[in-house]
Amino acid sequence: MKIPIFIIGKMDEDATLTNFKVLYVVTQLCGITMIVLAGCWVGIHFGGFSGSATPRVEFNWHPLFMTIGLIFLYGNSILVYRGFRNVSKKTLKISHASIHLIAFVLTVIALITVFDSHNLVDPPIPNMYSLHSWLGIGAVIVFGLQYVAGFTAYLAPGWRQTLKVAYMPLHIYFGLFGFVLAIASALMGITEKAIFAISDYSSFSNAGVMGNSLGVLYVIFGALVMYLVTESSYKRKPLPEDTILLTGANE
Repeated sequence: MKIPIFIIGKMDEDATLTNFKVLYVVTQLCGITMIVLAGCWVGIHFGGFSGSATPRVEFNWHPLFMTIGLIFLYGNSILVYRGFRNVSKKTLKISHASIHLIAFVLTVIALITVFDSHNLVDPPIPNMYSLHSWLGIGAVIVFGLQYVAGFTAYLAPGWRQTLKVAYMPLHIYFGLFGFVLAIASALMGITEKAIFAISDYSSFSNAGVMGNSLGVLYVIFGALVMYLVTESSYKRKPLPEDTILLTGANE
């Protein structure tokens, strides 16, 4: 007996969706582990957390908030269209923008703590001299410009439809570029911190191994996000209530 083509297509679609769900859960578990490990790394090996009264310890908020904001939340804001495929397009847009906003706030706080840790110590430490800081600020700038452009284009006040369609490929590209740039900067930051602050780094110390493991999780999380958002078979299908359809890899 020959199986109808539409049944085969439905079976393939169900299998694809199952694969997506499994990888999506793995991505979230990796991201949560990444945040916990970042907190443990600075909490156990670098003195925990403090305010501006202790600038060197205040710095520890920087890697934690950057991990949460510019990597975990940034990655999830990119995935929101595919992770919640049965939600209306308008709700997804608002969620996408809201997650970005929370990530931006955490990123700003993270930047304040790192500048405090440089400027409030005696003698002060120079700012913005390392490649890590250059790429980090670059990622923040790309992230910020992306947010402003995306908000004005697709939420308020909203551009003309032709401009929205024309801008979407750029929005997708620079969104992914900023995400990759943030991970690259974070990897450099871990290496920089390890070399400057871990005296026995070359001896496979606990602090060094934990820092390296955090970097590996950054890479795995980033790779999973990139795969989930660029795999065409995982693309969200338009719902009947969607009134504006824009082509793009992250929908």
